[in-house]
Amino acid sequence: MYPEADIPVLQISLPSLDPKVLLEVGRSLAPLRDQGVLIVGSGFTTHNLRAIRFELGTDGPAPAWSREFDDWVDRAVADRDVDALLDFERKAPAARLAHPRTEHFAPLFVALGSTVDDPGTDQAVIDGFWYGMAKRSWQFN
Repeated sequence: MYPEADIPVLQISLPSLDPKVLLEVGRSLAPLRDQGVLIVGSGFTTHNLRAIRFELGTDGPAPAWSREFDDWVDRAVADRDVDALLDFERKAPAARLAHPRTEHFAPLFVALGSTVDDPGTDQAVIDGFWYGMAKRSWQFN
């Protein structure tokens, strides 16, 4: 991503899967952004390996539950509806299908938390589906 290796990187383990805790971790990391540190949270917008659809190929039509969850999250991020995102397991359509376990969605809260008090222009920079799983990614500025 940065061949000159001039962007500081620090890998951290998530201390919890609680979205509120992770949002606060992101908040605590926010000052690093002013020092040129890139904050990355990696995961998948939907992640249910039991429901992966290899027969769809990498660009085939995604199942409805994956599309619905992806659309809900995309709109919630665009609206900066932090309260809804924090309660995604109850508010998002098909949340349990999209994430039977939440560790692949949890990094979103760290990245979002790093800009939640100083929001800029957010944009989805990757979208689409891979074997039925949503791979949407956002850039928070």
